[in-house]
Amino acid sequence: MDSMVSVKTATVANSADRPNAAEALARLAHDDMRRVDALILERLDSHVELIPELARYLIEAGGKRVRPMITVAAANMIGCSDIAPLKLAAAVEFIHTATLLHDDVVDESGMRRGKAAANLVWGNASSVLVGDFLFARSFSLMVEAGSMKALGVLSDAASTIAEGEVRQLSAVKDVGVSVETYMQIIDAKTAALFAAAAQVSGIVADRPASEEAALETYGRELGLAFQLVDDALDYSGASAKLGKSTGDDFREGKVTLPVALAIAAASTEESGFWDRVIAQGDQTDGDFERAVKLVNAHDALAATVNQARNHARRAREALAAFPANKWRAALEDLADFVVDRAY
Repeated sequence: MDSMVSVKTATVANSADRPNAAEALARLAHDDMRRVDALILERLDSHVELIPELARYLIEAGGKRVRPMITVAAANMIGCSDIAPLKLAAAVEFIHTATLLHDDVVDESGMRRGKAAANLVWGNASSVLVGDFLFARSFSLMVEAGSMKALGVLSDAASTIAEGEVRQLSAVKDVGVSVETYMQIIDAKTAALFAAAAQVSGIVADRPASEEAALETYGRELGLAFQLVDDALDYSGASAKLGKSTGDDFREGKVTLPVALAIAAASTEESGFWDRVIAQGDQTDGDFERAVKLVNAHDALAATVNQARNHARRAREALAAFPANKWRAALEDLADFVVDRAY
């Protein structure tokens, strides 16, 4: 099978003429990502046929593979050509895929990467158990990388992701969720893995603590920007173009930043609407369309994207700790691309 490194074009409104930095990074990292893909395919092997079948269904569906590419790009940026970052990149992808399988069960999502969610095809139990298998494979790869510190960083990230997901689940249908709480949730459930994906390359390359911290900052700020844009896309109508179901957050009663900002600025009548559709879960035809109008009326989408842009800027600034080279430039461009998806 040819390399899984191919990247889908993330086409969103008015962005057809923009260069896709994720694709550019994929081309630059092509050789290393082929090796990462080979590791992924090798470690998917199991005598239990359902495991590789279900896992391949999701992994081979595409996706931009941003997280493992960050690990690979960071390693190249700092001149590390060892096998360890490649094994850690594969581990990062396994962790991410496992969380997607689990999330789709929890969220009852209908679509993932443009296809029916795996739990709809094989059932919830199979999706959860295959996710567990992928977590186990990720830890095997971490051990093989030979760094206890990297193992600690990625295992901490895995537990932080779970904490973030549980915290988000607890906040479902809570119209009182503050912006601060929301940011803590996405820092845990999304940014933690981005941060670890970048940081571990500095660890296995034995770089100074300052450079390791700069990589962690880059990944965390990029992850925050990534999630903020995803949350904005759910209310912009562009999610369907990215292989996602538009309005999933609304239907699931999640208070993301666009909704939190709209609620904070709501009139008494608008507050009653949000209480009915989010807190009570009483949604009828046309409610999502009204929700979209309200988040736009209060400039909540624009504010969310602006906040994402600020985090992307901080990600770029963190890379100033490293000498200029093509890998640093690609990672800087990736930060811009994450925000460009909103246009």
